[in-house]
Amino acid sequence: MATPVLDKPAQDATASHLITITLRVRRFLPEVSDEATWEDFALEIDPKERVLDALHKVKWEMDGTLTFRRSCAHGICGSDAMRINGRNRLACKTLIKDINPEKPITVEPIKGLAVLKDLVVDMEPFFQAYRDVMPFLVTKGNEPTRERLQSAEDRERFDDTTKCILCAACTSSCPVFWNDGQYFGPAAIVNAHRFIFDSRDEAGEQRLEILNDKDGVWRCRTTFNCTDACPRGIEVTKAIAEVKKALITRRY
Repeated sequence: MATPVLDKPAQDATASHLITITLRVRRFLPEVSDEATWEDFALEIDPKERVLDALHKVKWEMDGTLTFRRSCAHGICGSDAMRINGRNRLACKTLIKDINPEKPITVEPIKGLAVLKDLVVDMEPFFQAYRDVMPFLVTKGNEPTRERLQSAEDRERFDDTTKCILCAACTSSCPVFWNDGQYFGPAAIVNAHRFIFDSRDEAGEQRLEILNDKDGVWRCRTTFNCTDACPRGIEVTKAIAEVKKALITRRY
């Protein structure tokens, strides 16, 4: 279908609400230099659009070499986590109007993970920690003849930690993780919590022992950075505290 052509008044009305912003992006091009640099892009955009839309506009219309991750673009996949104006956020959920567009909007990769190119970091250490806590249901005995039943109260016990989308915003906001990438990090602990407190699971003790390691939950310093950074509103620090309590009391 052909794109409709707007008449002059309609074009003026469409353009009248646009503002000019400066998108200041931390660029790292390993094929060009070992040093990262800042690059400014001036563009017109609707302030109700998202930072992700601004990045698209730069990549599609201004500089095709700009590299970043994104998939669903609706806050579900978690792949476009980045530091925007110094805070970990999802680019697809951050509106231009909400981050002071009168000043340059800074966009840089999340911290604590090696930068591969521009805004893309190496997520393998993050996902390895996730795999290490056994993020799956473990049961014993024969396969049941019907679904494993669970009360609404039992489900509510770990409901909050089921919301994790593995964006790494919490883990890469943690000062302990910045200083020592061996720390499991908040996201791994959150996903362990999700199964430790699941009444159907039978590997809680095993997961607790994994997190009792020197790089486990005891490294947490309760700064609440992780809770503040979570785009899903998970009470990350609370979940970590509950895992610590379960380690001490062995009740969960």
